[in-house]
Amino acid sequence: MSLVRESQPHVSENENPNMRRIESFFPAMTKIVGTLGPKSRSVEVISGCLKAGMSVARFDFSWGDIEYHQETLENLKLAVKSTKKLCAVMLDTVGPELQVVNKSEHAISLEADDFVVLTPDQTQEATSKLLPINFGGLAKSVKPGDTIFIGQYLFTGSETTSVWLEVTELKGEDVVCAIKNTATLAGSLFTLHISQIRIDLPTLTDADKNVISTWGVRNNIDFLSLSFTRHAEDVRHAREFLSKLGDLSQTQIFAKIENIEGLTHFDEILQEADGIILSRGNLGIDLPPEKVFLFQKAAVYKCNMAGKPAVVTRVVDSMTDNLRPTRAEATDVANAVLDGSDAILLGAETLRGLYPVETISIVGKICSEAEKVFNQDLYFKKTVKYVGEPMTHLESIASSAVRAAIKVKASVIIVFTSSGRAARLIAKYRPTMPVLSVVIPRLKTNQLRWSFTGAFEARQSLIVRGLFPMLADPRHPAESTSATNESVLKVALDHGKTSGVIKSHDRVVVCQKVGDASVVKIIELED
Repeated sequence: MSLVRESQPHVSENENPNMRRIESFFPAMTKIVGTLGPKSRSVEVISGCLKAGMSVARFDFSWGDIEYHQETLENLKLAVKSTKKLCAVMLDTVGPELQVVNKSEHAISLEADDFVVLTPDQTQEATSKLLPINFGGLAKSVKPGDTIFIGQYLFTGSETTSVWLEVTELKGEDVVCAIKNTATLAGSLFTLHISQIRIDLPTLTDADKNVISTWGVRNNIDFLSLSFTRHAEDVRHAREFLSKLGDLSQTQIFAKIENIEGLTHFDEILQEADGIILSRGNLGIDLPPEKVFLFQKAAVYKCNMAGKPAVVTRVVDSMTDNLRPTRAEATDVANAVLDGSDAILLGAETLRGLYPVETISIVGKICSEAEKVFNQDLYFKKTVKYVGEPMTHLESIASSAVRAAIKVKASVIIVFTSSGRAARLIAKYRPTMPVLSVVIPRLKTNQLRWSFTGAFEARQSLIVRGLFPMLADPRHPAESTSATNESVLKVALDHGKTSGVIKSHDRVVVCQKVGDASVVKIIELED
C-alpha cells in the first residue's frame, strides 16, 4: 500500500487545545497560492516555498513565453519530488487586459498638467508624449471626461509608478489625455485600466487558447484562472474549450472577478465556476475604495454557502520589497481568513519580490493565528440554516461528520472519496480539525486504453481550506471490500501519527461508503 502524502512543516507550538499538534502537520488550514517567476523559479527557492506552505503554484501568462514557464514548471516538479509535498498547478490567462507597449524599456516620465496621446500604432516608440497600446478600439470605447489608469500601482501600491489620465479629445484611433499626476513608468509593459468601461475583447483570447492547448494540455493543469470574467457565459465558453481538448475536461475553472461587470453578474458566475478569485488590484480601481471590503465579505460568504473555494489576492504588497508586512496588511490577511476565504493568492510578492519564501511563511503564520479565533460554532449554524431542510444525502452526511468531530473533540476527520465531492462538502462546514481526504482512484477507459483517475481530485483539494489529500494505492479499486477499506484506513491513520496530527487515545471521525450506505464512525485509538 502506498500513498502520495501531503504534509506541511512545523511552525510553532500552540496553546489552543483544538489546534495543538496540528501545526506540526501544516502551518495553516487556509491555503497559499504562490505565483512563480523571476525571483521564485529555481528548484531551491520553489522547495523553500513548498516547505513554507505553498500548495498551489500559479503561472501568470501576462508575461513570459511558454518555454520560460515550462522551465519553471520542470523545476517545480523537481522541488515536489525532493520535498515530497504535493502541489497543484494553476494557469492564469491574460484575458482582455490592455497594455502599454514600451519596446525600448526606457523609463518614461510623465508630468502633471501635460498631455499624452494613446495610440494603437505599436510601431511607434513609447515617449512622455506618446504611448502605444495593444488595443485598436480604445477611441470607440471612451469619451472625454473618462478616467484612464496606467502603471504599476496594481502591483506595488505606489502612486509614483502609476499615472491617472483624463480623456480630453479623440483624434481618429488616437486618444488625447490630460496627465493628472507626476509619475515615472518603468518596464516593458504597463497595465492600462479604464474605470467602469466595457472593453470589447473576448474573455478567452486566441493567445490564451494557444497557451492552454499547448502548455496547459502538456502539463495537465489542475486549475484555469479565467482573468476578467464578466459573465457566466465566459465560464461556459472556457469549459467547452477545455472539454474539446479532452485531457483538460477535469481542469477546474476559477473565475477571476476584476471589474464592476463581473461583480454585477457575480451570482450567475458563481453557479458556473468551480471557484472564485477576488482580484482586488483591478477591483480597487474599478470600485470606489470604500466599497471593496463590502464586496469581499459578500462574495466570500456566497462562495462559502455554495461550497466553492474563495481566493483573495493583493494582501501583502509591501513584502515585494520588505521583509515584514505593514500592520494594515497583517490585519487584512487575518480578516480574509475570518471572512471565510479558502486561500490567499500571492502575486508580485513571490513572482518578483525579494522574499518569496519569507512572505509565504509569514502569511501562513497570520492565517494560523486568525484560524484560532474563527467562530466555527456560529459559522456551522449559519451554514446549516442556509442549506435548509430537507438536506441532500451527501450534505447531511458531511454536516453530521463535522458535528460529530466537534462534539467528541476529534483530532482529525478522515474521508474516503473518489470524486473529491464528499471531502469538499465536509470542508464546507469548516471543521476545526484537518480533513484527511483519502482519494480512491477509479479505473476508466476511452475504448482505447485504461487509466486511473484520482491524481486530479487529490491536487484540486489543495486550494480548499482545511482539506489535505492522500492518494490511495490504485491497485485497490473504488468498489473495495471492507477489508481493503480497513487497510487503507490503517495507512491513513499511520500517516496521521507519523506527521504528529494523531496520537494515542485520540478520537478520529471516519466518513466512508460501505456498499450503498454512507457511514460516519468514531474511532478511539489505543496505544
